[in-house]
Amino acid sequence: MVFEGLSEKLQNLMKKMKGTVRVNEKDVKEMMREIKLALLEADVNFKVVKEFVNSVSERAVGQSVLESLTPGQQIVKIVHEELIKLMGSVPSKLTYSPAPPTVYMMVGLQGSGKTTTTGKLANMLRKEGKRPLLVACDVYRPAAVKQLQVVGGQLNIPVFEMGTNTDPVEIAKKAVDHAKSMQFDIVIIDTAGRLHVDEELMNELKRLKETVKPHEILLVVDSMTGQDAVNVAGSFNEKLGIDGIILTKLDGDTRGGAALSTRAVTGKPIKYTGLGEKLSDLEPFYPDRMASRILGMGDVLSLIEKAQTAFDEKQAIELEKKMRTATFTLDDFLEQMQQIKKMGPLNQILGMLPGVDTKALKGVDLDEKQFARTVAIIQSMTKQERNNPSILNAKRRIRIANGSGTTVTDVNRLLKQFEDMKKLMKQFSGGNTKKMMRGMGGFRRPF
Repeated sequence: MVFEGLSEKLQNLMKKMKGTVRVNEKDVKEMMREIKLALLEADVNFKVVKEFVNSVSERAVGQSVLESLTPGQQIVKIVHEELIKLMGSVPSKLTYSPAPPTVYMMVGLQGSGKTTTTGKLANMLRKEGKRPLLVACDVYRPAAVKQLQVVGGQLNIPVFEMGTNTDPVEIAKKAVDHAKSMQFDIVIIDTAGRLHVDEELMNELKRLKETVKPHEILLVVDSMTGQDAVNVAGSFNEKLGIDGIILTKLDGDTRGGAALSTRAVTGKPIKYTGLGEKLSDLEPFYPDRMASRILGMGDVLSLIEKAQTAFDEKQAIELEKKMRTATFTLDDFLEQMQQIKKMGPLNQILGMLPGVDTKALKGVDLDEKQFARTVAIIQSMTKQERNNPSILNAKRRIRIANGSGTTVTDVNRLLKQFEDMKKLMKQFSGGNTKKMMRGMGGFRRPF
């Protein structure tokens, strides 16, 4: 879960404050102390914490807050607004060169996920109608060129490379010339990294910058490295001058301090976040949405966007019709599971709904093995059984379990999930979110 530890502490504090009818300066001071501890424990930079707490305190002890009818809610509003401000206030998009190709230079330390992120970025830009070219300029790390070629092959995006015995600056220069002649409008250069920031690395990156004059330099930062991520971001910005940050492995970081600190320390915007291992798992960074997620207010806009890319509109209309006429079958159920799976890990999806307890989402997922079992069970049924599960007596269930390599208990559990899904979808169409969340409980541990 993104920001799990920090989110849990701040949400508990916000709940406590919301219910407070009267607030005085002493209450605000105590709350600020708890917020300060929560942020420090989450690995947020000390200077950033100090400035954040001072800003919130200054606004929270104002007359309009302390004398308002709902001071607790006012303070929650202030914390939310200051979190947004801390992470950049408005989303920052990539900019493009007026004369193609636009050159992006990816920089960062070894192990930050730079090569994979290079592929993810190219994939995202292609979906927006661009023609990207990947460039392999990491000639030092064993198999780095091969890794980029594999990523490019999976995405069907061309990779420009000249082996490992050529100067990276020469490779980048020829790649840009090649892009111009072949009418690629985007060039993404995967540069070398080191285990730490050193003079040799920086000199090479500076030479690359001077030669190809990238439109943007994007720093890839591993958010799981905590305070080191902040130091790395500061060093790269000071010595090279970066234009934006891409945070990787944000789904594996329970603390999240790096995300809250890098922008404040460098003054450069976080442009994207990596929330998974798939080459489609790259999301634009929205400060307001992330602040809402941290405080348990949900992120419905991102959820809708995910659903729009995963769900087919015609299928959705057809499904609604089936729900209204009570003809929802196990084939439809399987199709829905496949669509949900496309949206990403189930715990992340549910975490975007307002008021959802992130602790309760631990272990909620739809992994490959569980999904394969579901497919096997449904495919072991006859067409008649899939269309009308009510005819599945004990004898039929034994046959299905044997045919799918599962147990009768697994078959029974799946059928219960199917019934829960039917109820859930009816509740969802009626807008009853709380009932919907209770219904989702049936999908926590399918097998």
